[in-house]
Amino acid sequence: MLPRCLNLPERPKHSFFLWGSRQTGKTTLLRSTYPGAHWIDLLDTDKLIRLTQRPARLREEVDALPRDRLVVIDEVQKVPALLDEIHWLIENRRRIFVLCGSSARRVRRSHANLLGGRALRYELFGMVSAELQSQFNLVRMLNHGYLPRHYLEDSPEPLIRAYVQDYLKEEILAEGISRNLPVFSSFLNSAVLSDTAVLSYATVARDCGVSAHTVRGYFEILVDTLLGRYLPAYAKRPKRRTIQAPKFYFADVAMVNLLARRGKLEPGSELFGKAFENWVCHELAACAEYRRQFHDLSYWRLTTGMEVDYIIDDMAYAVEAKASRSVNSDHLKGLRELAREHPRVKKRFVISLDPQPRVTEDGIEILPYSVFTKRLWDGDLFA
Repeated sequence: MLPRCLNLPERPKHSFFLWGSRQTGKTTLLRSTYPGAHWIDLLDTDKLIRLTQRPARLREEVDALPRDRLVVIDEVQKVPALLDEIHWLIENRRRIFVLCGSSARRVRRSHANLLGGRALRYELFGMVSAELQSQFNLVRMLNHGYLPRHYLEDSPEPLIRAYVQDYLKEEILAEGISRNLPVFSSFLNSAVLSDTAVLSYATVARDCGVSAHTVRGYFEILVDTLLGRYLPAYAKRPKRRTIQAPKFYFADVAMVNLLARRGKLEPGSELFGKAFENWVCHELAACAEYRRQFHDLSYWRLTTGMEVDYIIDDMAYAVEAKASRSVNSDHLKGLRELAREHPRVKKRFVISLDPQPRVTEDGIEILPYSVFTKRLWDGDLFA
């Protein structure tokens, strides 16, 4: 098992949810962290049927365990009614649960109990550079994606294709999230073209022949099933007009590559640059979740088109992703315009394929991606 940067408590004092998209390694991480826990796997059909028919069986099963035994429930979203029993056991028996799932959508839509703040929340992302260590290869990651099994496989395309098909079958159709699977599948093929871009629901709606309202709902499904995330626009105290619409980033770049028919990505191409931007966002978002080093992540763009990819903690830091081997003044225009608009920004970075780190006369740090990842995960990039 590859080491993971998400540090779960060895002896939990509070119940918690562990969310993450399919195949990120949630079950593997929990089994290695809590080998002595009582395990309830709702992928087990017999167990699923019994608890669906009579959720109170959970109380009886847990009451038969030693009082200090940790209880792990995998795929908890499959039986939302269990959360009422879990709530009761937390309050009245002081039991501690670890609840694992790939989507909170069914739980919320069924108006089930999300434990009202009685459980902490963790999220597991796909693999990051710090977890792969010497096995990390940027070109491989941008082609194979972030899921452990796909990254380690030499020819991952069949696995990636099966992953997309399983997502449509098990998350969308089986869970009743969308009644029209062909239309949702068409939406998915159009939506991947919006990866790393400012969202236009109307444009995607025209591409797949549905209303903008329906497309908005479909993007919410991607967020709820942890296959993507919004990156909000930074809009505080603008001197000039800024774009207000969010960007959208898929949680795994290999899924984008497959559905957009990108083929093999090589450094120097425009598509490699888009995948590189997705990867930088992936590293930043995972680090924010795992290390709690910073919180707010957004982007900044003027209506004239001048843009900076990532704004961190209310203009404390600004980060631009450029998959170039030689960053030049044209690549720095957005960061320089940002400094004029928001002079309080502390540090500005460009993450690139440059072989050596350097600093411009006006203080912009140009970092090779390997230096970026080391400083990010060592905790001194945004110190």
